[in-house]
Amino acid sequence: MRRNVSDHAEKKDKVGVEVLLELPKTLSKSNKKWQLALIKLYCSRTLLNCAKHAIRKPGLFPRSLSYTAIDLDNHHGDDHFKIDTETLNDLVKNKNQEKLESLGGPNGLVSALKTNTRLGINEEGDEIQRRRSTFGSNTYTRQPSKSLFYFVVEAFKDLTILILLGCATLSLGFGIKEHGLKEGWYDGGSIFVAVFLVVAVSAVSNFRQNRQFDKLSKVSSNIKIDVVRNGRRQEISIFDIVVGDIVCLNIGDQVPADGVFVEGHLLHVDESSMTGESDHVEVSLTGNTFLFSGTKIADGFGKMAVTSVGMNTAWGQMMSHISRDTNEQTPLQSRLDKLTSSIGKVGLLVAFLVLLVLLIRYFTGTTKDESGNREYNGKTTKSDEIVNAVVKMVAAAVTIIVVAIPEGLPLAVTLTLAYSMKRMMKDNAMVRKLSACETMGSATVICTDKTGTLTLNQMKVTDFWFGLESGKASSVSQKVVELFHQGVAMNTTGSVFKAKAGTEYEFSGSPTEKAILSWAVEEMEMDMEEVIEEHDVVHVEGFNSEKKRSGVLMKKKGDNTENNVVHWKGAAEKILAMCSTFYDGSGVVREMKEDDKIQFEKIIQSMAAKSLRCIAFAYSEDNEDIKKLKEEKLSLLGIIGIKDPCRPGVKKAVEDCQFAGVNIKMITGDNIFTARAIAVECGILTPEDEINSEAVLEGEEFRNYTQEERLEKVERIKVMARSSPFDKLLMVKCLKELGHVVAVTGDGTNDAPALKEADIGLSMGIQGTEVAKESSDIVILDDNFASVATVLKWGRCVYNNIQKFIQFQLTVNVAALVINFVAAVSAGDVPLTAVQLLWVNLIMDTLGALALATEKPTNDLMKKKPIGRVAPLITNIMWRNLLAQAFYQISVLLVLQFRGRSIFNVTEKVKNTLIFNTFVLCQVFNEFNARSLEKKNVFKGLHKNRLFIGIIVVTVVLQVVMVEFLKRFADTERLNLGQWGVCIAIAAASWPIGWLVKSVPVPERHFFSYLKWKKRS
Repeated sequence: MRRNVSDHAEKKDKVGVEVLLELPKTLSKSNKKWQLALIKLYCSRTLLNCAKHAIRKPGLFPRSLSYTAIDLDNHHGDDHFKIDTETLNDLVKNKNQEKLESLGGPNGLVSALKTNTRLGINEEGDEIQRRRSTFGSNTYTRQPSKSLFYFVVEAFKDLTILILLGCATLSLGFGIKEHGLKEGWYDGGSIFVAVFLVVAVSAVSNFRQNRQFDKLSKVSSNIKIDVVRNGRRQEISIFDIVVGDIVCLNIGDQVPADGVFVEGHLLHVDESSMTGESDHVEVSLTGNTFLFSGTKIADGFGKMAVTSVGMNTAWGQMMSHISRDTNEQTPLQSRLDKLTSSIGKVGLLVAFLVLLVLLIRYFTGTTKDESGNREYNGKTTKSDEIVNAVVKMVAAAVTIIVVAIPEGLPLAVTLTLAYSMKRMMKDNAMVRKLSACETMGSATVICTDKTGTLTLNQMKVTDFWFGLESGKASSVSQKVVELFHQGVAMNTTGSVFKAKAGTEYEFSGSPTEKAILSWAVEEMEMDMEEVIEEHDVVHVEGFNSEKKRSGVLMKKKGDNTENNVVHWKGAAEKILAMCSTFYDGSGVVREMKEDDKIQFEKIIQSMAAKSLRCIAFAYSEDNEDIKKLKEEKLSLLGIIGIKDPCRPGVKKAVEDCQFAGVNIKMITGDNIFTARAIAVECGILTPEDEINSEAVLEGEEFRNYTQEERLEKVERIKVMARSSPFDKLLMVKCLKELGHVVAVTGDGTNDAPALKEADIGLSMGIQGTEVAKESSDIVILDDNFASVATVLKWGRCVYNNIQKFIQFQLTVNVAALVINFVAAVSAGDVPLTAVQLLWVNLIMDTLGALALATEKPTNDLMKKKPIGRVAPLITNIMWRNLLAQAFYQISVLLVLQFRGRSIFNVTEKVKNTLIFNTFVLCQVFNEFNARSLEKKNVFKGLHKNRLFIGIIVVTVVLQVVMVEFLKRFADTERLNLGQWGVCIAIAAASWPIGWLVKSVPVPERHFFSYLKWKKRS
């Protein structure tokens, strides 16, 4: 009995009993009874422990227990498993091979984790939750998001804001000293309120944008992983993986957790994300068996048993210390920064000149107060009055800088990018890099895949050829059927699952694999499990996008002879080239003569012409080398044709892109006949292109051209068949060299170089590997080309919205600077006060950005030619529009400045209020003009943009409040209905002016290019 009890349990129970048996003599009868009861409980627990260990010991026959025992021990979660969390963490982190061997190797580990290599975890009951509570969940602690307070502090770091706060403080101090607290706080207090309002709006906008990026980050990190549970291969979220899960790994997958390799072939892992080493690490049962979370599968396929998840992995700990950088500078933002800097310098110069003029006029006694008295009277003027006057002048000058510097431009870019990212998610496009949003609008060429992008990726075997005859599986000899069973069941990365009799089969793997497995099971009555159990795999050569084939070397179980059989499947013409014999329908092996080969090639061409993907199967029995698969003198078993229909709507999407001036090129691994048929069906190849022999070619031909030939012919190529990822990369480089802005779609690991090289990399969300997604800028979530066309439209919309806002803001900047400068030089006073200018700044910067940056894309955007790589940000059309509006506003407001009092017979303060009110209303009306840079009808689609209407209403309401109710805050006077009517009429005149101006033609060549040309000449 002692041998069956663990030392720990034995010592623990022995000590407990000894202590209990030493009964003190002073105990009362009732206490003695309780003590004896406890002794009985300890004894029963000890007996139960003995029984448990006796049953666990291998070789012992468990006897039926002749007693009923109550187990009072509170078992922890780890007691259910034969291994604890600490041991598991140490296993992979330290690559502890000795520990793994002591557990019985990978199979022993799988057993200790109460799982099964073939069936996976049993999901019954609360098994998944038990594992999660015992070993942890596959999530990691994220860095806390930046709070609203952080963005408020950042906004206060702006130098102009700090200067304004300084001016407000001085103004407040001198105002209270001169007029008392009741009357003296208005000037300084108003500036404070206005500054805080600007800061609050800016901080809230940036905070919301940061939250938006955090949400997108969570979506992008939610990777889907294939696991086996209850014998069924299924796709689950990476966050749902638990210790003990059997994970299926293929090329391009991310390893979702730490684990141990338990099954597979030729698995190579890219550990550069963890170690920085670029060399791929081989993982096998005989060598290194450890897999780290966060690494990528570079080649091969296999299964791993999960040992550690979440924060128990090195990847989890590393990711918890990394926060997503939302300060990414896009190319457009960089260009806008330069524009902002240039305008800021002009504003700084104007502000300095205004301050200089105001100071000279003040100290020379030219400046007079409202009563007409000189403000400065030499030594008789109090120092407090001088300082207060200078502070007001400095505040006015600084406010001119605030208005002049278009800090709303970066905000507009941020808003439009954040808005478009959110909307693009609804249109099945997830933006990974901000710059892609705007760059996509400039795209001139889209290089697209065929399978899954132009087609539905719903593959089905529709044609079947045994030898030179087409037929059904029922008409084929049993020998050929058996060979097909072997070739399909053993040479696949897919799987077949059937829960119970009467239920339908479930097929997993790539769409091609699923189509082949479905055909083999349903048409050829293949029992995949039976075939696998009867054979052993000796060597595997995984599918290669260069060779376009996969092979397996195998033998029957229990066969000790060297009768190894090799099976190949792959692109029909590639497999055909490896064959010297073929099986006919009756199972007779025939020699493949030249005429037969020509006949087979015609069969492949005829199938390809029907848009079928042609897959051939071949085999050979005399494979002597166990580490290399035979690649010649094989026997052709048959050819199947897989149909993958075109997506509905793809032809219209292709036509839309072509109409928008974007060239579509199809790059596919299929043969040239299938590629041509699909390209015609999708509208990529027109009847004219079919006559042109250079429109369709194979990757190898393109590869063999000289660089000069490639550059000369690449623009005429519409379809590239039998292409490798290297051919795709080569085409992208050639197109970029010719000045094109190139977008590329890709889904495989080998597409990563082309996706990175392209200006915009578009990976596929369903079929795309994690490596492809990480190399891309945008993930197309539904793998649909129509979504690519939508992304193009959104890209153009982003660029267009920012141009609208630039036109709107520069109009305000030019008008405000000229009015204040002319008024300061001529009259010694600025008509627009600091608070009023801050209000205008708020309208145009934040509210204007919100209104114009959130316009949705229209079909008109797809009627224009691409913008190109080096197109000017401010076009001739924009200069025409903004200069016309700015000239009108300056003219009207200067008339009001110098003749306003006499025309309307009002006081100086009412005149200044009229100028302020007219100026603001001009911007409100001009906001409508900015909705379209070229179209005369600026009201088209207005009813769909509720945000724009809402902002206009809010702006007008707030302006009424400013003028009518916040007189002291805004330094205004109430206006009567007639005066309001005049202000509205003057402002509304900007609509007909805008309509007339858009009739004026402008040259295509940019204005500034003439200046450059003159300098050169």
